[in-house]
Formats: sequence, C-alpha cells, structure tokens
Amino acid sequence: MRSGVIFGVLAALLAFPDALALKANDFKTCSKSGFCRRGRALSARAQEAQASWKSPYSLDPSSVSISPDEATVKASVKSSLYPDIKFGLELRIHDDGVVRVIMDEVDGLRKRYNEAAEWALVAEPKMSKTISWTAGKKDLRAVYGEKKNIQIVVSYDPLRVTLLRNGKEQIVLNGRGLLHMEHFRSKTVKETSEEVASDSSGEGQEVLQVENVRAWFEGESEDDWWEETFSSWTDSKPKGPESLSLDISFPNHGNVYGIPQHATNLSLPSTTGDDAPYSDPYRLYNADVFEYLASSSMSLYGSIPVMHAHSADSTVGVFNAVGSETWIDISYPTKKSTHTHWISESGIMDVFLLPGPTPEQIFTQYARLTGTTALPPHWSLGYHQCRWNYVSSDDVRTVQRRFDEEDMPVDVFWLDIEYAEDHKYFIWDSKTFPDPVKMTDDVAAIGRKMVVIVDPHLKRTDSYPIYKEASDMDILVKPKSGEGEYEGWCWSGSSSWIDHFNPASWDWWISKFKTNKIDTGFSWTQSTEDIHIWNDMNEPSIFNGPEITMPKDSIHYGGWEHRDVHNINGMLFHDNTAQAIRFRGDVPKRPFVLTRSFYAGSQRISAMWTGDNLGTWEHMAVGIKMVLANGIAGMTFAGADVGGFFGNPEPEMLIRWYQVGIFSPFFRAHAHIDTKRREPFLLEEPYKSIVRDILRLRYTMLPIWYTAFRENSVTGLPIVRPHYVMFPKDPVGFAIDDQFFIGSSGILVKPITEKEITETTVYLPDDQVYYDYFTHYAYRGSSQGNYVTVRAELHQIPVFIRGGSILPTRERPRRSSPLMKHDPFTLRVALSKSGTARGELYLDDGVTYSHQQGELVWREFVAEPSAKTTRISSKDLASANPSQTVDGVMLETYNPKNAFVKEIEEVRVEKVVVLGLSNKPKSVKVENGAELYWEYIPGVPASDKKEGTSSVLHIKDPKVIVTEDWAIVIS
Repeated sequence: MRSGVIFGVLAALLAFPDALALKANDFKTCSKSGFCRRGRALSARAQEAQASWKSPYSLDPSSVSISPDEATVKASVKSSLYPDIKFGLELRIHDDGVVRVIMDEVDGLRKRYNEAAEWALVAEPKMSKTISWTAGKKDLRAVYGEKKNIQIVVSYDPLRVTLLRNGKEQIVLNGRGLLHMEHFRSKTVKETSEEVASDSSGEGQEVLQVENVRAWFEGESEDDWWEETFSSWTDSKPKGPESLSLDISFPNHGNVYGIPQHATNLSLPSTTGDDAPYSDPYRLYNADVFEYLASSSMSLYGSIPVMHAHSADSTVGVFNAVGSETWIDISYPTKKSTHTHWISESGIMDVFLLPGPTPEQIFTQYARLTGTTALPPHWSLGYHQCRWNYVSSDDVRTVQRRFDEEDMPVDVFWLDIEYAEDHKYFIWDSKTFPDPVKMTDDVAAIGRKMVVIVDPHLKRTDSYPIYKEASDMDILVKPKSGEGEYEGWCWSGSSSWIDHFNPASWDWWISKFKTNKIDTGFSWTQSTEDIHIWNDMNEPSIFNGPEITMPKDSIHYGGWEHRDVHNINGMLFHDNTAQAIRFRGDVPKRPFVLTRSFYAGSQRISAMWTGDNLGTWEHMAVGIKMVLANGIAGMTFAGADVGGFFGNPEPEMLIRWYQVGIFSPFFRAHAHIDTKRREPFLLEEPYKSIVRDILRLRYTMLPIWYTAFRENSVTGLPIVRPHYVMFPKDPVGFAIDDQFFIGSSGILVKPITEKEITETTVYLPDDQVYYDYFTHYAYRGSSQGNYVTVRAELHQIPVFIRGGSILPTRERPRRSSPLMKHDPFTLRVALSKSGTARGELYLDDGVTYSHQQGELVWREFVAEPSAKTTRISSKDLASANPSQTVDGVMLETYNPKNAFVKEIEEVRVEKVVVLGLSNKPKSVKVENGAELYWEYIPGVPASDKKEGTSSVLHIKDPKVIVTEDWAIVIS
C-alpha cells in the first residue's frame, strides 16, 4: 500500500469518521424526520378513530371536464380543512390501460416540484382512444380494456380512486383516508411582540411570534414545519411544510415487491403491527450507507418508487413519480390483502396505476413508461476484477499476467479513486500511472477493457481544470442562499458538485471525455475508447453533510431545493456520463457505466451494484434478494460485490460467492483497501481450480445471458426472475427468493449461501422434468410443486434445465469474451415430458449500434416429436418477426444476409446434446443429408415419472451453420 493511499484514508477517518462506518445515529429514523412523524401520526389518528374517520378531500362534481377524446378528465378538489385552498385532480388513461393520477395545489403561494416524471419517463405516453367516461351523482367512471373488464372509479366524497378488474378491487387510492397534501402557507405574526433583554446598545430586541392556522387533521402542534434539526445540522425550510401522504391499498393481493433499494426479503415484510419485523417504514432516500445491515428497512444508495402487488388471480403495480425522500409503511390486514402508506417530503401526487393482470404485462407497462435496459456491450457480461485499489500501471499488468498464467478468463480491470492525483478525476497520478494510454492498450490487446472511477465531487482548486471550468460557467450546485457554490467535503477534500439539472452542464460534461484535444477547455486525452466509467458517491455522498449527503436546502437549477430532487440527482450524473462515453469517438459505441445511485429510468443507461456489502454469509444471501428486487423495478443489470467489499472471506465463502456471482447479470469481484488481496489466482488448490471452473462456466453461458438481455430490451422482463414471475399462479413460490430463473432460458439456480453445506432443497414449481445441468440427472416436479434434495458439495452448484428448453453455449475456454466471437456453439436440448423443446440465440457485434440497423443474428431452435422421429431445427426469427424490435428499433428492413451475418458466416454448431429421448435412435442425420456421428447413453426418458439419470444423445459436429436454416432428424 503506497503512502498516499494511507494518508488519504487516515485523513478521511480523522476528519469524518461517521462517513466510514455505519452508526445508528448517522441516519434518520422516521421518529427523527418531521414529515414522516407527521404522516405516521396521521395514520395513527385514523386508526384510533376507525369508522368515524373520514378523508377531508372531496371532488367537486360540477368541475368535471372531460377531454374530447375522453382519455383525460380533470376536476377540482377541495379540502374541508382549508376551504380556501384549491387542488386540481387529473386522470389520464393510456392506450395500454395504465392510469395516471395527478393532483397538485392550484394557485398556491408557491409551486410544488412537478418534474420527477419528466426525468423518469422515456417518452410522453400515448393516450387511449377507446375510453368513455360517465359522470354520476356519486362518482365518475370509465370502463375499458379488450374485454371491457377494467374499470376506474373516482368517488366524489370522500375522494377515492379505485381500479377494478371484473368487478374486483385491484388498487385503491385514499381508501383509508390518509391522503393529505400539505398546502403552502406563510408564517403569520401576532400584532404584539415581546421585548427581551437588551443588547449592548441598551435597546430591546423584538421577537416575532409565529402563529399558524392548523386544522385538526394535522395534529395538535406544528412539527418541524419551518426548520428541522438533526444532530449538528439545521435544515431551513423556507417553503414550510409541503409533504404528501397517500395510502395505496391492494385489497385482493397478499404479497408486494419492489421499492428498491433495501436489504430485505423480496416479498416485503410488514412495518406496522405487533409482529412486524421492522419498526420503521421502508425509506427511499439515496444514501451512502457504509457497512449496511443485512436485514433492514433503511434506505440505501438508490430509490425506485415502484411496487408490484401479486396474488394467484392477478398482478398489479404502482409507480409513484416522486423525487423527494419517501417513507412507505406496509401492513397485511389479512393474508390476502395489503395496505401501504406513502409519505413524501415534497412534490405533487403523480401516480401511475399498472393494471397488469400478469407479471409480464406489468413489466411491459412499466417499460413503456420508463424504458428498458439498452443492450450493453457484450464484454460487460464477462468477469470484472476490481479492488480499492490497483496501485500502479505495473500492478494492473501483473494482475492481467497472473490471470493468463492461471488460464482464468476476465474481461475488465477496474481502477478506484487512487489512480487520480489528489482525487482529481481525469488527472492521472503520474508517479504511479505514468503511461495510462499504454497500460490501457496492453489490456485491450487481449480483448479486455478498463473501467475507471469518476466521482461527482470536484476538488475546489483552480489548478483542477474540471472544477475551474464548471465554476466559471456557474454550473455548480449552490448553497441555500442561492449565491456562490455549495462547498462540502469528500475524498478530494474541499469539493463542489456539478448541477446536472442545469442544461448548460450537459454538453460541457460530454466534452470532457473526448479522447482528442478540444478547443473549449480540458478533454481527457490521456484516455482511450477502451476505458469505461464507474460513477460512485453520486447520492451524493458528502462526508460533512447531514446523513452524509447534501443539505436539503441547497439550490439547483430552476430554484428547486435539493430536497425536491435528491433521489433523481444521481441518475442525471450517470446519464450524462453514459452519453459522454457513447459519443467520445468518431463512431458511437455502447457505453458501460456503473452507478451506485439510481432512480426510475436509470435502467436505460447504467448497471448498478448493491454497494458496500460485508464479507458475510448473510450479505451474500441478501445480495441475491436485492438483485431480484432491483429487477422487479426495472434495474435489472445488477449485481453484488463478490467476496464482499469488507472483510477477508475464507476460501469456502469466496467460492460460494463466485457461484452466486456468475448467476448475476453484473459480475464483479471487489474489495476494500484494508482487505487482503484475494484475486482468484491467489487461492490454494483445490480452491483455485474450482474458481477457474466457475469463471469458465460463466463464459460458456454468455450466449444465454446476452439473449436474455435482448429479451429485456424488448419486454422489460428482468434478466433474473423470481418464481412469482415465472409461475404467477403458484402460491408456494410467491415468497421464494433464494432460487431464481435466468431469462426465458429455462435455467433454474439455487446458490448456496450458508457455511458447510453439502446438500440443499430445491423447489420445482410445475409438473415438468428438471435436468441437473452437469450430471443430467432428471428430477420431477408436480402440479402442486415438489421439493427435491440435491447434492451441493463445495465444487457443485445446484443448476437445472427445465424440460422444454434449448440452451446455446460456447464451450471453448478463452481469456476474454471478444476472443470467443468466432467460436462454435453447443446446443443442449432438454426435452419436456411431451418431447418438445425451444430456445433462442441472439448475437450482434456487441460493441456498436449497428444492430439497430438490423446487423444481427436472432435464431430460434425447436425440437418437435412426431410418430417415430424428433426433429431439431433452426430458423431466422428476425425474418419471421419483422414487427419485432431489438433495443427499441423495428426490424422491418431486416436483411438475413446483413454484414454481421457475413462476418460470422462460418460459425457452426459443433455439438448437440439431447436429454430425455425415449429410445435409442436408429438414425441421426441432417435433413436431406448424410448420417452423423452420434453416441447414445441410455437412461430415464423425459416422459417417465421416475427420477434418475436422463438418457443422453451426443451428436458430434453436425456442421450446421448458426446463421442458416437447418434441421437434424433423429429417428
């Protein structure tokens, strides 16, 4: 460890110890948050009053206005508490059935923040053209849907919005009467004033007495209306109270998921009631939580206000477009119903009701709103090696050499903060990294990339061109006065932060990443297009700030306070960084940007990881649940640091964590500066060979992962899928979050996350055969589900192929994924009980955007039985589905002889493995071709009801080309 690193860490520890370790007093609980206390107190008063409680908000029937196309309806809302305060309600019904409910204060003293949805939405939603509203004496109604079975009902008094399907309540807003939009008000002063002790001049000082009108609904006292103190910080609140309370109920859904990011179960535990596992609501407030707890409702680095509610009958969802701090209470009054209470500090009500009714439709509806994951660079699905810090160019080269000496594949090497001189990002430390371009070129010579950290804090010194240019342009966040620059402390010492809400910052930030010299200031000429970016600390993390972040009364572009946009802030930073990487060269290339902070819509831009986890079994286990939860909310390119950021895991734990990592969409090993070096090549045998095999398995399966990403780019379906997504009518699987499926491939994985485990239990949810991926042993599910016990020694991973699946893999070991581009394929054909199977393969160049012009390969493989034969065929899906999209682009002009097809026209299938045939074949040949070389191992057929090793047919080198139509006939 070099002295500069030691000094930097010690200085930070001495100056800001609370920033580097989780302490109970570092972060607020609801009881320490004024607006959360007010919201919970409102709920408590309602619960105490029970039947006598009535919401004061009502809709004025005479104000109803329906648009000519009837997709939008507007009305006035009044509160019996404050008759002079006006509110406006608007409902919009989209063409896919999503209902948007907007409520805002009208003609108020100030404007509430209403731009959260603008940052989250990928485009303005299309309105329905088939809606018909009916205004009655008690409510306003619309019936729609293909079967006219969806109904939206707006009750007048009290105001209540209900989404129904087939007459059954799905989502209810304000059903419990907890809606409360704290209107803007002014401080009022009594006519008389007090005179207190005189100052040095002998004159008395006048003290103004604040006195505000307050309704019973708001409690007996003002509670942090105009300022709030937490620890040593005081948050001024010049706008006064402006929080929004809203209850959202799911009367017929007993499980809810989503609202990441929290370290908790996928099916969210309750936060109210005597038996609630958590006493605090789930908090959405992006925060730098060092060494976070493995089970907690406290907020972490990202916030996506999306929730799914699920039952065997249907799935529905809500997206609450709010960018301020939000607390969410969850309770389950019955096993089949859910109550939630959302309390946000500021903003308008802007809630999207997703009607489903299936998980697939929910994902599609949400994806239409906020977008899907853009197809990432293919190499980014490989293995990423990182630690804080690789300390020099020679260190990087040595790590690369050791991977190659041990025949371990790796695609990316990472550099943490110590590469930068005095933590001035973009500026290399010339003593330790004297040749950054040459170093990067040496890595890239073997098809590999580098990822370098660029944090948002700018060292406040005129010798740092990034800071100097930003300061001169006046594009930095301002303090509460609105003048000058906000100053805080982070790794670089005294720092300022770019205000990415300011449009003037966008093109400027993009220009900083240009690898050629520009005329408008600094550009990163000591970089290459093989360097991609890691945006850390972008909550933002500020060591001397309240809750280790930016004061809420700081000012952003447009005069908005930081409290209004806090959860959105990090997304804008990584969005602009991704644009910078995409356009830094002459030919646009797909960027890879990893972000720690995120919001709804971040999935369009970046990958994420679960932050500063610990090297414990508990953190290994909860990391799986967190990745699943992020996928539910669209942020599906996700992973947890393999090995844990903190600690020194023993070999058993490290191996199990690699087994978890290879089945995560984002696969990176990372470690804290104080940990021992733990690159996999440092392990003793047999551990080193086990990890080598694990890494190779990930690379073997890269075609499966990349195909799953293509599907996500079209449908929004997550890459790793929990049971309720795959089998929505099976109640047993609703709370399962320790095993999962990969895309639509049919792969089921049950990672081991406990010490000294040699066998485990796996739940098989349906009446189908499941083949062990490695031994081909056939396990049997049932229509009621079935638990099976499987071996799980340290070198074994419980991985299964569901009958009816065809998996394309590449089996030849390579040093990095780009070197696999022309390698042949193996097809694993896992026959279902009825003898059928299906799978897909998607390929493109993995680097550029040529796939958006149709330069790609998208194939379907099908196995179909007939009387005495099984036919395995390949066909061109892109030609068969010209209306389909890839990465958001239609394939109507698709050419089956496109440039990419020609580039890989000699890539063949070198092996076909068929599992579950009923009998030994008499003949295996390419259709209308010669007999092939094959070998048959008898065993249990797919149609059998017994367990046992499956029959296996090995077809060797059929010489069929991946890009062409063909068929193999087994008779």
